[in-house]
Amino acid sequence: MAVQFSVAYSATVTGAGVIAAGPYSCSRGNLTVATTLCSCTSGLPWCAVSPGGTNVPELVRITARYAERGRIDPTRHLARHRVWLFSGLADSVVPMAVMDDLHAYYEHYIPPENIRYRKDVKAEHAMPTESFGNRCDQLGAPYISDCDIDGAGELLQWIYGPLHPKSNGAATGRFVEFNQAEFLPRPQEHGMAATGWLYVPRGCKRGGAGCRLHVAFHGCRQTSTLVKEAWVRHAGYNGWADANRIVVLYPQAAPLRFRNPNSCWDWFNYDDPDFAVQSGRQMRAVKRMTERLMGGGPGRNNGRD
Repeated sequence: MAVQFSVAYSATVTGAGVIAAGPYSCSRGNLTVATTLCSCTSGLPWCAVSPGGTNVPELVRITARYAERGRIDPTRHLARHRVWLFSGLADSVVPMAVMDDLHAYYEHYIPPENIRYRKDVKAEHAMPTESFGNRCDQLGAPYISDCDIDGAGELLQWIYGPLHPKSNGAATGRFVEFNQAEFLPRPQEHGMAATGWLYVPRGCKRGGAGCRLHVAFHGCRQTSTLVKEAWVRHAGYNGWADANRIVVLYPQAAPLRFRNPNSCWDWFNYDDPDFAVQSGRQMRAVKRMTERLMGGGPGRNNGRD
């Protein structure tokens, strides 16, 4: 979803940090493609992932077609993005060949010096952290792993430039749970949870002038319903947010029976044929969240600590 959102809204996004994902519109809206070419999640004992298997040239043509029709921002904006990529050597869910294709996709738009690609760690499919979570080569909930790598810190510093060292103590800001229905009516009918989360550092409480906004999309099976608040509290962003006045938005997806049992974001058309473009329900909902936060006004009070 981070790839999808940053490409579709490239004029207003600074960059992206991507942990184990495929290129933009990799699925073409087809579940079989999503689960056999863009990932190994079909449940079958075989997987068709291979080097070049996502067909990056075709995906570049799809991107160009969307941009020409005004369905996403012009791709020229991608040239200024800074992108941090991470692929684990032991990733069995999104093998490195898929991430290599994502790297090739980004190279079509972004100068190589603006791309950092880490693929030197024996990590399974998970968010890498310095000290929280499962063993690095273990696959399982909450899909956060102790890999002796500060993934959140590395990607934030790559996207935004030099930052103050993170706070290593307990979070000092506010965790706010807010109503996602304001941004997408009946969200649970469209693969989004009733509520999402926001982390607001102390320095950003009164209007947030000068604060940055970072959107942290969770992965499949990583929603608050399934892993409680592990992603929101332990993915590694909040200490950096405290030290650098970064508001972190943690929007939440939700399961849809049969169509999306693993609470993934819609990157394969389980709810919306416009999943990859600005008019997509989930895409538009998250964009509205960012607009509310960046607008400077308090808006309606839909949150609670």
